[in-house]
Amino acid sequence: MAEAQVELTPLQSRVAREIVAYARRENMRAGEHLAESMLAEQIGTSRSPVNVALKHLAKQGVLLHDLNRGYFLSKDALELDGVAKQFSAEPDDPLYLRIAEDRLAKRLDDEVSEADLMRQYDTSRSVLRKVLSRIQQEGWVEKLVGHGWHFQSLIDSPDAYEESYVFRAAVEPTGLLANTFSAPKAEIASIRRQQQFIFDGGYLTMTEIELFESNSQFHEALAKWSGNRFIYQSVRRTNQLRRLVEYRQARAREPRKVQAEEHLAVLDAIQGQDMLKAASLLRNHIDGARRGKGYGPDIFTKEQKAAK
Repeated sequence: MAEAQVELTPLQSRVAREIVAYARRENMRAGEHLAESMLAEQIGTSRSPVNVALKHLAKQGVLLHDLNRGYFLSKDALELDGVAKQFSAEPDDPLYLRIAEDRLAKRLDDEVSEADLMRQYDTSRSVLRKVLSRIQQEGWVEKLVGHGWHFQSLIDSPDAYEESYVFRAAVEPTGLLANTFSAPKAEIASIRRQQQFIFDGGYLTMTEIELFESNSQFHEALAKWSGNRFIYQSVRRTNQLRRLVEYRQARAREPRKVQAEEHLAVLDAIQGQDMLKAASLLRNHIDGARRGKGYGPDIFTKEQKAAK
C-alpha cells in the first residue's frame, strides 16, 4: 500500500526549496552528500524541518536515502529545474504574505496588539505568533512588553529603496578595508563556485528567488569576513528588508549575469589581496545596481511611488 503524502508546512516547504537551491548554486553532482547539520546551518533553521524536507525530497526522487550514511543527490543539480520551479511557484505562508503586503501598503500601524491582529486576520494566537516569530527573525518587527508588536521601517517606497543603497555603498566596502577582514579559503571557494555558475548560464535557469538568495549570500559573506559584527548584522538586516520588495522585480535575466561578473571581479581582488581595489569595485557594483533598478511597476505601487 502506497504511503500517503504528508503536506509540508510553509516552513518545511521553504526549507525544501532552499535545499534544492543550495544544491543548484553549488552545481552539485549526482551522488554528492547533503548533511542535515550543514543544511541547517546554511539555511539558518533547526534540524527538525530540514529532516522533514529531506524525507520529502527523497519521496520525490530528488534524493536517495541510506539509513547509515544519510541523503545523497539522485541526479545532477542541473537537472532539478522543474523541482526548483515547482517550489518557486508554491505560495509562501498566506498569513505572512498578507501581513507583508498590508505593511508595505501602510495598512498596518507601527504598533499593534496581538488581539487586533487576530481579529484582522481571523487567525489563532498560536498561528499568528509563528508568523510574527519569523518576521521578528527577518528584522522588521520587534516584541513589546505584553502582547504588543512594533513594526520597523521597511523599504516601502523609491526613496527608501534609494536610501538602502546609499547605506550599503557606505557600509559594505568599509568592511573590506577592516584590519580584521579574513576570507576562509573554503568559504570564498564556495561563493566563487556559486557566482561562476550564475555567470556561466545559471542566470537563465535559476528562479528569481534563487538568484536573489545567491546575491544576498555573496554580500553577507563579504560582511561576515569583515570580522565586524555590526557590519554583518546591518547587511543581513538590509537584505531581509530588500527581500520583501525585490521578489517583485521584473524577471530580467541579463543583469544577473553582469552582477555575477562583478561579484567575481571583487573576489579576484580579494584573493589578490588588493583590498583597496576590492572595496572600489564593490562600491561601484552597489552604485551601479542602484542606478539600474529603475523602480519599475513590479516593485512599488503608484501610491508608494508618490509617497514622500
